[in-house]
Amino acid sequence: MPSLLYSFLLFNSIHLLAASDTFNPGTGESFARTFENATFDYVVVGGGTAGLAVAMRLAEDPSYTVAVVEAGGFYQIENGNQSVVPAYNPEFAALNDPNANPTVDWGFITTPQAGANNRSLHYARGKTLGGSSALNANIYNRGTRGCYQQWAGLVGDASYQFDNWLPFFAKGTNYTAANTTLRAANATVPIPSNISSQFNGGPVHVTYPNYALPFTSWVQRAFSSLGFRNVSGFSGGELLGSQYAPAALMPGSNQRESSETSYLQQAFASNRTNLVVYTHTWGLQIMFSNNKTATSVKVKTGAKEYFLTARKEIVSSAGAFQSPQLLMVSGVGPAQTLAQQNITVIADRPGVGQNMWDHIDIEVTWKVGVDGFNTLANLTFAEQQKQLFRSNLSSMYGTYGADYIGWEKLPEPYRSSLSNTTITQLSTYPADWPEIEYEIASVRMSGVEGDYNGYGSFIIIPVSPTSRGTVTLQSNSMLDPPVINPNWLTSQTDKELALQALKRGRAIISSAAMQPILIGNETAPGPLVGIDDDAALNEYIRNNLFMNWHAACTCRMGRATDRTAVVDSKGRVIGVNGLRVVDASAFALLPPGHPVSTVYGLAEKISADIIASR
Repeated sequence: MPSLLYSFLLFNSIHLLAASDTFNPGTGESFARTFENATFDYVVVGGGTAGLAVAMRLAEDPSYTVAVVEAGGFYQIENGNQSVVPAYNPEFAALNDPNANPTVDWGFITTPQAGANNRSLHYARGKTLGGSSALNANIYNRGTRGCYQQWAGLVGDASYQFDNWLPFFAKGTNYTAANTTLRAANATVPIPSNISSQFNGGPVHVTYPNYALPFTSWVQRAFSSLGFRNVSGFSGGELLGSQYAPAALMPGSNQRESSETSYLQQAFASNRTNLVVYTHTWGLQIMFSNNKTATSVKVKTGAKEYFLTARKEIVSSAGAFQSPQLLMVSGVGPAQTLAQQNITVIADRPGVGQNMWDHIDIEVTWKVGVDGFNTLANLTFAEQQKQLFRSNLSSMYGTYGADYIGWEKLPEPYRSSLSNTTITQLSTYPADWPEIEYEIASVRMSGVEGDYNGYGSFIIIPVSPTSRGTVTLQSNSMLDPPVINPNWLTSQTDKELALQALKRGRAIISSAAMQPILIGNETAPGPLVGIDDDAALNEYIRNNLFMNWHAACTCRMGRATDRTAVVDSKGRVIGVNGLRVVDASAFALLPPGHPVSTVYGLAEKISADIIASR
């Protein structure tokens, strides 16, 4: 969600440090002591969501050494409460300010987007241990059975079917039921069925905030009145319906859970000295031998360049933008692109940087008669909430800002407005794959100073996109940012679905069940945008859409015989040896909803493949 009135949140943020879960920055042996050439069994480029999970698993056997190369440091030290306290999460969006969070964000900017009236937007990406799991809203939902069945078919590997992949999802996660003592009585969350098979005591805690946003309970009634199924959870392979959203969150303190607080901290706690982290170090280039085997990574710390050699394998976990960039500057990618940048071609893989999937967000907002995030502009109220957060109680500061989700296929009468071509395209998605997600937030996206009113928003997310973007090079150096073109809302199918989804979302939020708390007229799009004025609605969408930060598939997984695939079903880069990609760029498709669960699940799965190949 974009930045809004969060200046009032951050103004006194240094005083908000909570009753903290233990933060262990490791020992001297956890980090590189000299920045010289060194050799390890494995070198992982990127200490983000996937990278730290992979590194921790590969280092569980103390006879193997693992290096992690990370351009950032510890967000707890370098960014403090803004990363630790969930309520500050929206500040990371900063759509028009790429320099808002320079210690933890790469500051990437998209190319002008035709589907967004040629706006260029800041695309936040984590530059810190934990990667984007240190910046995002951490909603934890898995995809549907149908989406993973489709994934398995695309890559020719039945191990990606839901039931076969589930043990790896479970291995990485630890479920804690919602705290019924602290949560409001009308915000109960059912315990999912078959919970023991879905979570298996792994490093990443998944739970619910102690504080339930008041607006949400009204939306729950609205969804129920409109026939949404009340599902028990979002980790068992089904999504259609609605429920409170689980999140990667520490169950006691309600502080942010990231791959750093989970996987890396677990490694530190076990004194795993065979795992060495290179912080504030850039991965510049992967070096290959004459037989196209990845042998080392050229890295840079400060002004010093040196090489980290891998006896066994190199893993790129640099993310959906920088994994394809790293492959290309190293000579793996579309031959024409490499030639334009004077890069020697190691492997001509035309799919590198192509096929980018992403989700967009569209906002509908009303002023409401219940407390919301904007109410924190009242300093008295804010101080009360801070005290509650410090005491590990029920506090608005302990929620990421969106705590309830509804999913559906676009219903009638809206569906009848879609063209036959659009209906045909949407039918290629599995029957259990939602077309629309409604992320329920209690915040006004663009506010006025001194406005203490509560606001309620539907963030409408079409989750069956057909537009595809690209990532390419502006130079042959990793020190220059990649060229990012998400290409949002450029297919006719996406345009039609977004329009009808917006109409549907406006109808839900203004439905009879919501009327007791709605105040005045709709805030956004607002009363001047008529409910049937397609031209005005489309203009509103183009002027206001933003990303959901779900970039994926830019090193797409596929069959080895597929010329446009980049990695095979074990994450191995096709056309070279000794190199894998493990992050969202390696997805075969972008599952509906929020990808962090699948990133962790993929990291666990490919790590097991690597270990089995020793």
